[in-house]
Amino acid sequence: MRVTRLDLRNVRRFDEVSIRPASGLNVLTGGNGAGKSSVLEALHLMAYGRSFRGRVRDGLVRSGAPALEVFVEWREPVTGSDGSVVGGTERTRRAGLRHSGQDWDGRLDGQSIAQLGDLLSALAVVTFEPGSHALVAGSADIRRRYLDWGLFHVEQAFTPVWRRYARALRQRNALLKSRAGDAQLDAWDHELAQAGELLSGYRETFLARLEPGFRALTGELAPALGGTALEYSPGWRKHELPLADALLLARDRDRLAGFTSVGPHRADWRVGFASLPGREALSRGQTKLVALSALLAQADHLAAVRGCWPVVALDDLASELDRDHQERVIDRLLASGAQVWVTGTELPPALAAGDRGFSLFHVEHGRIEPR
Repeated sequence: MRVTRLDLRNVRRFDEVSIRPASGLNVLTGGNGAGKSSVLEALHLMAYGRSFRGRVRDGLVRSGAPALEVFVEWREPVTGSDGSVVGGTERTRRAGLRHSGQDWDGRLDGQSIAQLGDLLSALAVVTFEPGSHALVAGSADIRRRYLDWGLFHVEQAFTPVWRRYARALRQRNALLKSRAGDAQLDAWDHELAQAGELLSGYRETFLARLEPGFRALTGELAPALGGTALEYSPGWRKHELPLADALLLARDRDRLAGFTSVGPHRADWRVGFASLPGREALSRGQTKLVALSALLAQADHLAAVRGCWPVVALDDLASELDRDHQERVIDRLLASGAQVWVTGTELPPALAAGDRGFSLFHVEHGRIEPR
């Protein structure tokens, strides 16, 4: 995937700005607070429905403006009904989003959309930014979102199952809070268990498919950690009993608590290390490299399945990685043919000296100027 045009309106300090990036490496420089990260936030918004800094209403809309607007145009390979790439052909796609922080309107390829997920599944962006270490050291919901985002893009049957489970979970929780009888709960337990078993299976299989690439990347970027493994926790004792039985056993406890305590919404995954006792022993630098390995493994897998790399956004690269790791990551991405966006207060050391070709943009005073 290669973005050919990105327009922003009322995004943080930008009034209205447009950028036409190159198909390869794009570098955005500028002072602190100039808006470099805001450009990547806009790309991230179109792929995830939120900024990597938080929700839209948490400051992403320009002060005094009713809503932000983002328009993106990109090129991608044409795929057949089975998802395989149709010999060397490409198509242009366009998406737009207007978001007030509460309400939104979206369009994809000239058509209005009713589900935000339909928009988010179109453009794939993998983002590495100062908060990405939370993928390893943060809460379980971040790691679930990581799995689900990847599955949205590579498994067509996943989204209906995810929505089915989310609906059943809402219904069951409402019944628990209202102290509903067993007959009503029985019906929703059945629905939740069926959807939950499917959902958990998709996630576990997906994580297993990511593991070889993740292991290779950690070996390259963080060899001191030794061998690595990805370990999935389904959210209930799956290897001991079916989800339907787990829900029944937890019913009295759930009634008292007013929410469902077992199931895929409580799932998690972690990284096991051969040379360390656990992820708590990681330094902050190691945590960043492990998170980056997970993100690049996901991008690798998406490229293998869909026939094209996602857009890769690296925010404040020089502050997150030392020069050696910057060079390794950039060279690897350039060799893949991915479109890459990099930000920094100045040209990253890995690019300041060397023969890597890139397009340079300077961000200042609400403008983006090619250099």
